[in-house]
Amino acid sequence: MHSNRTRADTNSADGEQTHEDRRYIGYLISDVARLMRASFDRHVRQIGLTRAQWQVLSLLHRRPGASQTELAEMLEVERATAGRIIDRMARKNWVERRADATDRRINRLYLTAEAREVQAEMGRIAEDMLDDAMASLDDREKNLLADMLERVKVQLQSMAPRGSTKDAASTLTPALPPAGLLP
Repeated sequence: MHSNRTRADTNSADGEQTHEDRRYIGYLISDVARLMRASFDRHVRQIGLTRAQWQVLSLLHRRPGASQTELAEMLEVERATAGRIIDRMARKNWVERRADATDRRINRLYLTAEAREVQAEMGRIAEDMLDDAMASLDDREKNLLADMLERVKVQLQSMAPRGSTKDAASTLTPALPPAGLLP
């Protein structure tokens, strides 16, 4: 057999997936996510958003009142990096800091009304982009894909160390645009 094996060539005689198939699936999931983020970045750049900004808007939309530390964990960046992003967004009147009711050392982060409008526009862009990306799938296939990916996600989350902050953050990390079949 030549070195340019196709996906079909990697199946074993008994129908089981081979090592190459599993690597291909991992690559495919990663590549689709990368392409979707890049496409979304291009679209939201037209309304003045960077990736860091749309990620923060998405996270705070789904988790209002997160602390800067929690936001940094969800973004998988250092606390100081998250602080600089928050500062820039506060200057744009997109994020407001409010003192925590029980611990004055902690500021809770909330989207402003202006940011909620931007987030809504971002959602419309994401839905349009996702519709275009998945145009070749019928509704049954879209639902099946979403179901299968959700099962893989749950399995991966169950494999994370218990009590890990990354485990909790992984449920909200906006690796992909927030619309349609995406959480």
